[in-house]
Amino acid sequence: MADQKQVSAKGGTMRLGAYACTLKPGSLASRVYGRQEISERHRHRYELNNAYRTQFEEKGLHCTGVNEQLGLVEVIELSGHPFFIGCQFHPEFQSKPFQAHPLFTGFVKAAIEQRARKGISAPPPAQQQPEIVLQPGTPVAKA
Repeated sequence: MADQKQVSAKGGTMRLGAYACTLKPGSLASRVYGRQEISERHRHRYELNNAYRTQFEEKGLHCTGVNEQLGLVEVIELSGHPFFIGCQFHPEFQSKPFQAHPLFTGFVKAAIEQRARKGISAPPPAQQQPEIVLQPGTPVAKA
């Protein structure tokens, strides 16, 4: 980004913590979240260069989530794809074993729907795994 071209010391320049994001109404992300205002946690130093934003959008890569205070793109989507969402934040930071993050549940739901559209109703049969033979005396972990 232009304001970072002269930055040579990279220590302490990461974008850390929770940041607000406004999702475009009707976007896949807003449907997955069920709302337009979200807050997500970050840990990175990279951003989408807004100088290319119009070119990306003209080619079908839409910026559907933006931090309006900083003018930074947070979420992108690809037109014509059943579930293409890219994000700057870390959804795994807010995901729990029995309460998965909306992006993860949305992805799994889209995969199931895609299988149904292709007429595949059940997962393929599991392939039999080869038996693992250990050398005599090899330590074995016990549960």
